[in-house]
Amino acid sequence: MTILVDDPAFGVEIEEKKVACEESELVLDAGFAVPDSNAFGHTFRDYDAESERRDLVEGFYRVNHINQTYDFVKRMREEYGKLNRVEMSIWECCELLNEFVDESDPDLDEPQTEHLLQTAEAIRKDYPNEDWLHLTGLIHDLGKVLLHPAFGELPQWAVVGDTYPVGCAFDGSIVHHKYFKENPDYNNPAYNTKYGVYSEGCGLDNVLMSFGHDDYMYLVAKDNKTTLPSAGLFIMRYHSFYALHRAGAYRHLMNEEDVENLKWLKTFNKYDLYSKSKVRIDVEEVKPYYLSLIEKYFPAKLRW
Repeated sequence: MTILVDDPAFGVEIEEKKVACEESELVLDAGFAVPDSNAFGHTFRDYDAESERRDLVEGFYRVNHINQTYDFVKRMREEYGKLNRVEMSIWECCELLNEFVDESDPDLDEPQTEHLLQTAEAIRKDYPNEDWLHLTGLIHDLGKVLLHPAFGELPQWAVVGDTYPVGCAFDGSIVHHKYFKENPDYNNPAYNTKYGVYSEGCGLDNVLMSFGHDDYMYLVAKDNKTTLPSAGLFIMRYHSFYALHRAGAYRHLMNEEDVENLKWLKTFNKYDLYSKSKVRIDVEEVKPYYLSLIEKYFPAKLRW
């Protein structure tokens, strides 16, 4: 499916395509056996076998890499950081996401809530005492409500896909890196050096990331005074930051807290990628447990 979007807010005519990500390595950790294919028989994040899908992925990242500039991210964070669009509970947002199947995810063809609960329940099984991590699994993708008309129905390239810092050089490990050459920041001396506008060890909390559902959900949780630990917020904001947690890029910007939180993110990411299953979750059975966690860590209603 190809959709042409002419949106003056972004200043470009966007050819929006289905999104996807590069292939991911399979690992074994803490007794969690990672399968070599998803519930639909496909290798995780593997597009080499399908030339049509590969072209769609590349088209998405071309548009993403051209338009995710430092100024664009600042503008979007300022606009969406106002949290003045909707007031609703965490669970209401989960139900709202049922309207969407994420076109960027090659491993899913089901409503988002299914994936969220699969992730949360897989974590709960292996880490029964870390209830904050269970809840993080449930809510980590709620920022995808940016695709909803109530939130401006943003184009896919501004919501999903791998994320990366802006305001400094684009690392070569970022998927389809070649298209950054068409990004205005690529040749801007203020933004195209190793550190750019940042400094060594400044902490990722002080680094602007390409805008999307990760950063938006982080803003929502933080500004609504969640009591989740910093590792939960870190997971929300950086779970699509594959250049960091797969390739080890941008470590020069991390501080000690980031290093500790990265350990939890690497644990979480295995469940985020590989918990996808044909086994359906009985929503009504697990709902009371997750409602209790929401009540523990969040206010009854949040500003979005």
